[in-house]
Amino acid sequence: MSINSTTNKNFTNFYQVKTKHSGLLSWLLTTDHKRIGIMYLVSILTFFLVGLTFAFLMRLEMLTPGPTIVDAQTYNSFFTLHGMIMVFLFIIPGIPAVFGNFFLPLQIGAEDVAFPRLNLMSYHLYLVGAFLALYSLIFQTHIDTGWTFYVPYSLRTGTDVTLTLMAAFILGFSSILTGLNFVTTCHRMRVKGMKMFEMPLFTWALYSTAWIQVVATPIIGITIVLVLLERSFGFGIFDPTLGGDPVLYQHLFWIYSHPAVYIMAIPAFGVISDVVATFSRKSVFGYKVMAYSTLAIAVIGYMVWAHHMFTSGMSDTARTVFSFLTFFVAIPTGVKVFNWVATLWRGTIVLSSPMLMALSAIFLFSIGGLTGLHLGAISTDIHLHDTYFVIAHFHYVIIGGILSMFIAGMHYWFPKMFGTMHNEKVAKTGVVMYFIGANVLYFPMFIMGYMGMPRRYFDYLPEYQIYHVVSTVGSWILISAILLMFINLLIGIFKGKPAGPNPWGAKTLEWTMPSPPPLLNFIETPIPNHDPYDYHDHDERVFREAKEKEKEIINQENS
Repeated sequence: MSINSTTNKNFTNFYQVKTKHSGLLSWLLTTDHKRIGIMYLVSILTFFLVGLTFAFLMRLEMLTPGPTIVDAQTYNSFFTLHGMIMVFLFIIPGIPAVFGNFFLPLQIGAEDVAFPRLNLMSYHLYLVGAFLALYSLIFQTHIDTGWTFYVPYSLRTGTDVTLTLMAAFILGFSSILTGLNFVTTCHRMRVKGMKMFEMPLFTWALYSTAWIQVVATPIIGITIVLVLLERSFGFGIFDPTLGGDPVLYQHLFWIYSHPAVYIMAIPAFGVISDVVATFSRKSVFGYKVMAYSTLAIAVIGYMVWAHHMFTSGMSDTARTVFSFLTFFVAIPTGVKVFNWVATLWRGTIVLSSPMLMALSAIFLFSIGGLTGLHLGAISTDIHLHDTYFVIAHFHYVIIGGILSMFIAGMHYWFPKMFGTMHNEKVAKTGVVMYFIGANVLYFPMFIMGYMGMPRRYFDYLPEYQIYHVVSTVGSWILISAILLMFINLLIGIFKGKPAGPNPWGAKTLEWTMPSPPPLLNFIETPIPNHDPYDYHDHDERVFREAKEKEKEIINQENS
């Protein structure tokens, strides 16, 4: 039997799931967490490519001053489409929905998540919300409010904001259900003998994120309902002409939306922790500190929302408090970067494509994090607020950091998900192109922002053109890199060589089963390691045995 036919047979066996249906219905009605993860992957990457298309068109428009390919109104619709799709349909659900659904039960030795039917319902809600959002954004009057839907403009615009807000409300429910499922799974479904502080750091990241999803997401749901009531019935909640307060909307929006940044970032941190440990051949430096720092980011992240509002008219006392908290949340984030670097120190580093992308992500994310301190300081934020500096900072975090970590996870867990290997040479070429493209695209925006170029503007003064030209060229490099890596992975599914159960030599439980995993995950009840990354323990034992042997030889010689 040929390699490809064997692979296809294994792949088919993977999809023999617990459902009486066949064909497409066997997918849409399955309760197997692995298949739900695959469906999320296909859906989320589809929406990502749509959002990427609008980003490409925006950059092309900004190549020259004045109209280039579209008019101002269409440009406003483009950045609303891009922001809405990327934030609500890709970045927020991305890593938890795809890798969380697929690998959280595997990493803790469970057969499935705690509530399989609820898991399927959350995916269906995601699909309903996604298609409702795309329908309202593309086929109705083009929304031009931006992804933040700031009032009072979103209350008065003639575009059909109501349908888009309903889509965001439904997507929020999907996020809450996923969070409830993950919290319960981590507490109730761990294999016998595994303690909380013996879970992999990726699982810890999903656990911390799930609490944010459960606690913070209802706030944006309530806010959306209030906006819908005001648009429909004229209640004076946010509209100042009716006695409302638009700043109240900003508070409610950012109370959710800043923790939402950590819904995006914390799972990505977990991906990097697993990747760095595997390809450094070492236990993670400061495992418990890393776990506690993940929880600390989740908790402190609730308290810093108003640093988005320093120019909104808050009191000096409030601005000082929120500025301090913004700097304070940088401490547990810095701990993670330090511990990743410390894990690399004196490790046996293997520069595979996941590791190269992880190293790239650490570097790019650090730039995004450090430039965030400029926006956390009140004096500099007043100058940089609503400029291209904010866009550069945000995209270094999201694209340079979180998307890089998502792609690193795709390459790392690809053999386990599909049972085949991708082309490493092509993948490494894509990583290098990605790193170059991200810096060429976003770094000029720091300069433009410092010079005063406002964001969301359709036109600009001639002195900014050189930076927009460089940035647009960078977008071409970055998009080419993304497409190259995605096509390489797609080819790997159908033509890649069999991967085997553990091609990377990793130590967490998901690598102890066949690739792809069987229906009930584990053929036998797995035995958890006290250290989920036991390279360090192995190295210490070998070193200790060698020293004891050396002492025996010396004693024999002396005698």
